[in-house]
Amino acid sequence: MSLPTYSEYKDSRVSWLGRVPAHWEVKPLKHNLRLLTAKTDRRINPVALENIESWSGRFVATESEFQGEGIAFERNDILFGKLRPYLAKVLVTSAAGEAVGDFLVMRPNITFQSKFAQYSMLNQSFIEIVDGSTFGSKMPRASWDFVSSIALPTPPIAEQAIIATFLDRETAKIDALIAEQEKLIALLAEKRQATISHVVTRGLNPDVPMKDSGVAWLGKVPAHWKVLAAKRIATVFVPQRNKPEINEVGNGICWATMENVKQAFLTATSCWVSENARVNAGSRVLAAGAVIASCVGNFNVATINTVDVIINQQLQAFIPSAAINPEYLRYVVLISQPYFELIGTAATLAYVNQQGFENLPIPLPPPSEQNQILEALNCELEIFDRIADDSTYAIQLLKERRNALITAAVTGQIDVRDSAAKIGVEEKTEAI
Repeated sequence: MSLPTYSEYKDSRVSWLGRVPAHWEVKPLKHNLRLLTAKTDRRINPVALENIESWSGRFVATESEFQGEGIAFERNDILFGKLRPYLAKVLVTSAAGEAVGDFLVMRPNITFQSKFAQYSMLNQSFIEIVDGSTFGSKMPRASWDFVSSIALPTPPIAEQAIIATFLDRETAKIDALIAEQEKLIALLAEKRQATISHVVTRGLNPDVPMKDSGVAWLGKVPAHWKVLAAKRIATVFVPQRNKPEINEVGNGICWATMENVKQAFLTATSCWVSENARVNAGSRVLAAGAVIASCVGNFNVATINTVDVIINQQLQAFIPSAAINPEYLRYVVLISQPYFELIGTAATLAYVNQQGFENLPIPLPPPSEQNQILEALNCELEIFDRIADDSTYAIQLLKERRNALITAAVTGQIDVRDSAAKIGVEEKTEAI
């Protein structure tokens, strides 16, 4: 879409804004919105940070229960997430309620339109400026004193409504395209998992004689395969209970957590354990070549470490014998979520102990067939992954386009008035 610029501009005298349309004003935010601070605990329509989708400003329903007082708001007020503002959580409220957590709750004055205010605060430059002002290293927060002083381009209110309507329409189109790509990625993930499950339990030959595996969730396996407990073909490695002191300067042995087991191979980490820290904590080192898996909660992740590591308490590992290829074992672990969930203990977050790992049923073809399966499976999965990567890149470009469009519209880099008028005519025509 190619949109015109305004016919006349002026210098905004604000470095990050540059020039703005000549008939627009530039005002500190506090001249357009006032801060609300009245407390309430009425729990009518509570909104927390988790209820606001980053960068889109959409409300996301959750089942969370909130405690304590919040800040009362009315319909068309603005909630701005001041905790980690780089997350860009900005909501226009649809009804009266209560903001629970780290929010700046604001009410536009009569010359500032709520949706335009939201888009102004979703402007990437605005978010970057606010984020640069935060205090606190672990939980960075923005202050009202700073946010309220940020200059906002302020067109006449009728024009604000036109711009907001245009952005509602155009961002909805972009969001629909993003949703299509996200749906495709989800379908690819399902297809990928189904492909892994089929090949590592059925093999490559559709005509091979089958037998009952004796394991309900595995079903039938090729008749010449074995089904063995993991302890028959691997040693289970359990980390020490004491957490060692970690560092972020590359000193020592790689420290692996749940975040490090989501890829096929673990080649590096962002934290390390020095030799002194390892000795002091009594930590055991897991040599390269193991299959590391989650033992808490999320059981469909596993990786093979190509470097020596120390793993945390949320992980355990299989050290495979010569009878099984580590890559093949990793694929078996990835399809074994039904087993882990069945035997997992704890009411909230399922936990699988060492014995549970040792008793994991392993469908085991001969070594030569494992290699054939891996070659075929990796080729097929590469196709899925390439399509998923393309979709992920498309989503990135669409989000960049969305942000750029918002920035251009709310700062007057483009003139959307004629385009918005055409939208109105089209909508009336469609209604007829």
